[in-house]
Amino acid sequence: MNIWELIGIWLAALLTFAVFSFLYRDNPVYKWAEHLFVGVSAAIGVYATLDQAVVPAVREALAFPGIFKFITWIAVLLGALILFKLEIFATYLPNMTFLSRYPIAFVTGVGVGLTLVNVVNGYLFPQTQATFLPLFNIQGAPWLTLLNNWIIVLGVVFALMYFFFSAEYKGRLGTVLRIGITFLMVAFGAMFGYTVMARLSLLIGRIYFLLHDWLRLI
Repeated sequence: MNIWELIGIWLAALLTFAVFSFLYRDNPVYKWAEHLFVGVSAAIGVYATLDQAVVPAVREALAFPGIFKFITWIAVLLGALILFKLEIFATYLPNMTFLSRYPIAFVTGVGVGLTLVNVVNGYLFPQTQATFLPLFNIQGAPWLTLLNNWIIVLGVVFALMYFFFSAEYKGRLGTVLRIGITFLMVAFGAMFGYTVMARLSLLIGRIYFLLHDWLRLI
């Protein structure tokens, strides 16, 4: 192990303890580590985006002749206009900051349109199709499969009925709505459990780094 790898391990260990210091209380050491993490992540993200996405895409587009090159230069100009959002332009050229609204509006509109199509095609339609399940033993399916199909279909129907806010929680409808709430709580609990598992895996990775790479106890 060379000196730079050793310095990197010690820095990583100290920064890990700086983040863990938040378990005691909020303190300047934790805030410093938090700001350092956010700043480094933002810098790496900007560099990776420019180096791996923006610059190669512009070079590839400029290789095409005719109108494609013209459209590419328009896109580059719109991307450059967003820099007027920076504080230096807001300080010295306050009357020009409105130019940053055009690329932001363009990106927001395109992003909303693409996201809407992806959500409908990738989530809404497949989930709707997944609820069309056989509920009766027509094809010789085992009873556990049929029970699972009933739970899925009734869970979807009851959960959707919960959002029928114009009805009162009385009688049979109230029972159905409470069952829908139960299905929703079970789904939220499962999502929270997966989140906790993911965070625990990160914690285990940090502890393994401290014991294996830093202290070399395991």
